[in-house]
Amino acid sequence: MARRVWSFRPIRPQFGGESVLVNGAVFKTVSETVRAGSGRFDSYTPPPGSERKLFFYKEFPHMIRDWVELNMTPGIGPRAAAKLLERFGSAEAVYKANRAELEQLRLPPEAVDTIIARELQSRADAEIQAVKRLGGDILLLDDGVYPPSLREIYDPPIVLYVKGAWSDCLDQPCIGVVGSRRCSTYGQNSAIMLARDLAQRGMTVVSGFARGIDAAAHRGALDAGGRTIAVLGTGIDEVYPRDHKKLAAEILDRGGALISQFPLGTPPVSENFPYRNRIISGLSLGVVVVEAAENSGSLITARLAMEQNREVFAVPGNITSRNSFGTNYLIKGAGAKLVQQWQDIATELPQHIAATLLPPPFSEKKETPMVDRLSFVPEGLSTAESSVFKLLTPDSPVHVDWLFDKSKLPISELTAALLSLEIRELVRALPGRCFVRRL
Repeated sequence: MARRVWSFRPIRPQFGGESVLVNGAVFKTVSETVRAGSGRFDSYTPPPGSERKLFFYKEFPHMIRDWVELNMTPGIGPRAAAKLLERFGSAEAVYKANRAELEQLRLPPEAVDTIIARELQSRADAEIQAVKRLGGDILLLDDGVYPPSLREIYDPPIVLYVKGAWSDCLDQPCIGVVGSRRCSTYGQNSAIMLARDLAQRGMTVVSGFARGIDAAAHRGALDAGGRTIAVLGTGIDEVYPRDHKKLAAEILDRGGALISQFPLGTPPVSENFPYRNRIISGLSLGVVVVEAAENSGSLITARLAMEQNREVFAVPGNITSRNSFGTNYLIKGAGAKLVQQWQDIATELPQHIAATLLPPPFSEKKETPMVDRLSFVPEGLSTAESSVFKLLTPDSPVHVDWLFDKSKLPISELTAALLSLEIRELVRALPGRCFVRRL
């Protein structure tokens, strides 16, 4: 059974038990209690609510600046920041410390020099104004509206840059959906289906905005009219990959949010993405891994989720497929729960959340089994459309020439049938004149 998360509260790390190393990712194979956070940052908690932004900008502009400045300091990552805050209590107090006190914490010399000289003060002021012009907001670790689940991980980001309806998104229970960038059609359809089904029931889908499974998860949530959070490995003013500009706009237009720990203008360098991954798992009750190759970053996200005492789920795959190595291993050797439908995820969530997602035990309304959904032919299709639809499957793309050969339809009639099915969102066209059925 996957690990349960009944509440997000600070607990003492307990180690021991067998571990397995897979390409640098350590997975616990027993369900002992693991580290869930620190819970020690409470020097100032402003009043929560919609007045927070105006209150903070007007009454405590220097406090925001101190946190932003600390976050921008070279050599100060989440763990170094945690040491500073544990020692001095707040970002404001860090900048009142003397050199000897800072050097006692064994910080990089350049970081100490930058803090003492306040070299980034004006840049932090400009950053705050730029975020306001962008329509974004800045959440501080000491802030009353900082996500509680993220605050309680081992190394939470001290600053979050957010844009969109982030408060509404975080008010709902969150589930992470991640996977391979170079995914199969099977994986893409699985991510869309699971994200859509969970978003329809009021869960916020959290993913990393990458190509492949991440984009499919965001798309599935949007298709359901639900909310989704894109956690970025860049600043919130950067869109990476570039071809996701339309997706980013749709996320914001439909009540979703963009979140990043990185200052504006941060480029998509490789070392940023593990930091992004811990935010995905930290915001979520659990993480669903849809496809993951042997060296996939999704395995890092799964490991982080286990360390944070989150649920870990995995969609099984073809045993001969590279993209299934990680997910099949998670199920076989790391205690992840096998997922076929959204109910497999819902049953492992905290009881009060599961109760809102799952139907009553004796409900007359039953979910349509997956086998029946695949054999179901929608009403209102013409003879040609029905014959073409029956030839398509959700996980095996077929070329138009193959459809022409099997359907025995004239090419003009086949093309018209495919276009009609595409307009009705029953099939999806893929590159190379291939087609697949939508789930």
